[in-house]
Amino acid sequence: MYRILIVEDDAVIAGAMSRHLEGWGYTTRRVERFDNVLGEFADFDPHLVLMDVSLPFFNGYHWCGQIRKVSKVPVLFITSASDNLNVVMAIQMGGDDLLPKPFDLQILSAKVQAMLRRAYDFGPLAHLLSCGGAVLNVSDGTLSVNGRRMELTRNEGRILQLLLEHRGEIVSREAIMTALWASDSFVDENTLSVNVARLRKKLESAGLMDWIHTPKGVGYLIEG
Repeated sequence: MYRILIVEDDAVIAGAMSRHLEGWGYTTRRVERFDNVLGEFADFDPHLVLMDVSLPFFNGYHWCGQIRKVSKVPVLFITSASDNLNVVMAIQMGGDDLLPKPFDLQILSAKVQAMLRRAYDFGPLAHLLSCGGAVLNVSDGTLSVNGRRMELTRNEGRILQLLLEHRGEIVSREAIMTALWASDSFVDENTLSVNVARLRKKLESAGLMDWIHTPKGVGYLIEG
């Protein structure tokens, strides 16, 4: 079922939205740390974001801009200021729609259904993995670190995906080779070493030093 992230600092409004949408079968999460919205976004990996404009620390436009650097997930702005300037700002920062407060919860769920249908009926769902401020978009093979976006090759992205999915565990060379090439029997081990070396170089260029560990030469590890 679809996951919806609620970025709303009014506990009453956030609670009402959460209960209503869960009644429709959606899974929701309310942001708790408004100084780390992007971190909670990456951790929850939602299919849609409900974003209030007026927030502590940074406003919703800021966080929408940060999200757009790592994901194309639909963002519905919710604001008490629905004048033309706010509508323009919402669009310019990457928002997909705007719902003015106060609003009827039935209108909210109708907009949510329409946005999810447009976003996912004809395309794959995005899939994000995060660690230490870095976000891997598995769907398009891109890695974002502190707002910087870099392209990964298919093999680099798959290696990083495996290590992040098993964060804190040693992933054997054999397991990685099997996942990449469907067999570990006919691939020179140096091929894997070259791919990992290139991936390490890209990570280091983004400031992620010593991110991938090689314990006892049996495999690779990203610490949790």
